[in-house]
Amino acid sequence: MIPLDGPRTARTIAVAALSAFVGVYVVGAFGRPGAVALVPLELAVLASLLPHVVPGLARFRRWWLPVAQTGAAAVAVAGFGGPVGLLGVAAGALLLGSRWWASALVVAAGVGVAAARAASVAGALDAAGTVVLAALATYGLCALTERVEAAGAARLTRALTAVREERLRVATLLEASIGRALEALARPGDAAAALPVARSALSTAREAAADLRSLSLAPEIATARSLLAAAGVEVAVDVRHAEPLGQAGALLATVLREAVTDVVRLGTARRCVIETDEQGGLLTLRVISDGVPTAARGAEALEDVRRRLAAAGGRLDTGLDAGGRFRVAASVQVTAVPRPRPSAERRMSLALLGVVLVGLSLRGLLQVPPSRLWIAVPALAVVCGAQFLWTRPRVRHWPWFLGAQAVLSYLPMPWLGGAWAPVPGFLLGSLLLLFGAAAWPVAVLVVASVGVLAPVLGADAATTANAMVSALVTGLIVYGMASLARLSDELRAAGADLARSAVVSERLRAARDLHDLLGQSLTAILLKAELARRLPPDRAGAELADIAAMAERARADMATVAGEAPRLELAKEVETARSILAAAGIEVTVTVAGDPPDEAQPVLAVVLREAVTNVLRHSAATRCAVEVSAAGLTVRNDGVSGAVTPPGSGLGNLATRLSAVDAALTAGPAGDGGFVLTAALRPAP
Repeated sequence: MIPLDGPRTARTIAVAALSAFVGVYVVGAFGRPGAVALVPLELAVLASLLPHVVPGLARFRRWWLPVAQTGAAAVAVAGFGGPVGLLGVAAGALLLGSRWWASALVVAAGVGVAAARAASVAGALDAAGTVVLAALATYGLCALTERVEAAGAARLTRALTAVREERLRVATLLEASIGRALEALARPGDAAAALPVARSALSTAREAAADLRSLSLAPEIATARSLLAAAGVEVAVDVRHAEPLGQAGALLATVLREAVTDVVRLGTARRCVIETDEQGGLLTLRVISDGVPTAARGAEALEDVRRRLAAAGGRLDTGLDAGGRFRVAASVQVTAVPRPRPSAERRMSLALLGVVLVGLSLRGLLQVPPSRLWIAVPALAVVCGAQFLWTRPRVRHWPWFLGAQAVLSYLPMPWLGGAWAPVPGFLLGSLLLLFGAAAWPVAVLVVASVGVLAPVLGADAATTANAMVSALVTGLIVYGMASLARLSDELRAAGADLARSAVVSERLRAARDLHDLLGQSLTAILLKAELARRLPPDRAGAELADIAAMAERARADMATVAGEAPRLELAKEVETARSILAAAGIEVTVTVAGDPPDEAQPVLAVVLREAVTNVLRHSAATRCAVEVSAAGLTVRNDGVSGAVTPPGSGLGNLATRLSAVDAALTAGPAGDGGFVLTAALRPAP
């Protein structure tokens, strides 16, 4: 799963790319007339972008910010001869506020200045392209970062929505089957009529619980682990499949149950391995143990399971492996999780990346003699196409593609000269996309290679320096836009995984409640019905009255199973928080040292829900502790940066809720990189 600091990664990428982009202008200003005024103006243009990518500075996103940024860029360009690309940066910031007309005017002004300064048509076109590319790169990096932030924040909402939908599904299922039976049992006419209804309702509840449990192998694996450990068998578990499973889960649970039972029954095993994997929609469960003397002896107990699996289109293989261990391998086809459609963020990022790549390519082609375009155009097409390839999470045969890109980054230089010198910048971006921070040493060598080859191709010192800087900036911009495309997809996939995990947890909770709560009530009703059937009519009336009362309590249990409690329950909210945080990969510790007053529990449940929301949205937590006592509720988590939302933004309205039950809310940094939220109940006088 992608780490919860995905939005932070996006911000880091955007800040680094924008800093490099504007930093080129800052470095170029040193040594020029008016540098004392020009450098601060260029830094002001860069600083004006930070509120768009740093949440802690979002309060500065006011109408005057783009106005001031555009003014600083205009003064730098018109008053001190600064690069026209600064106007492109300002135009990109205007696009972020949907000020299309203002952005177009600034771009037009930049193009006009570029044309007036240029000594040739090619130079004018190159400078004009710089303005447009600066605008698109600025807009793309900032807008995509905002989208990634939104995708990260939506993960919890998606998980909670999935849980609510699952609860509605369970409620509908139970009402259509058990609910009608309970209505009949609430008005039993006689014992003979109540008995089959009670028996049918109990059977339905057990089947529903089994169906819900079968959607996950986790309960059966936990049971197998406990059973083997109790028998003194060392257990190793390696699970590599996605859930929920559907009917395949029920079949594999049966295989696991029978295989482990046979291991324990033989009593000679010292070690057992349980593992799963999924490839191409084929889910395989393996149970490997020592202590089985012959393959025939081990397979004998699994013949019935083999037939059931074959009837469902699956396969069961048994036998001794090379180490003499008995291996049970059950394979069955599962419904593959559908591939998600490309997200809006991905489509947007790919479109912007395509436009930027075309713009960079056209700028380079302007420097190529027309007679050599037949070399440059195909080579550039392949190099640019590789950038789209690296936006995918996995690329088969990637070493070959990377090698081809590396060759095309350098091979045309003898024919195309210095015009081709910045092209290795695309290779730099590819290396960063593939290997992350580990690629920086090689990336530095790529930039250095440009500095070595450009003079060999006849470039002077200024042209060589410009080629090196262009390669670096090109690589960072391409890396930034392509990695944000990949990151947005990874965050959405992580959100889908979190929602699936939350649904599985909810189904397992419903299965437990079905068995422990509703199943127990229906069992008691069945026993009462059987007793009433054996009693004479004058004594059966009392038992029938008990059946009616039990049916009413069973309906309340059914509402609990479906999560339809009339108000939020703190205990249930604690379990929901535990499952959602655990599904997000956060280590959860829950301590219950006492029960708060009944009237305070619904409000504390709301506080806990909001606290969990903030842990997932505003931190990169790895640990979270929930403490419940008669004095209130405390939630502690780590992974907090300076951008944590303070009380009053996301938690402000909770203070009003708590005041109604004479309680107070405190929330803030803990001083050790953590965050503490406390809802303290005032002691009774």
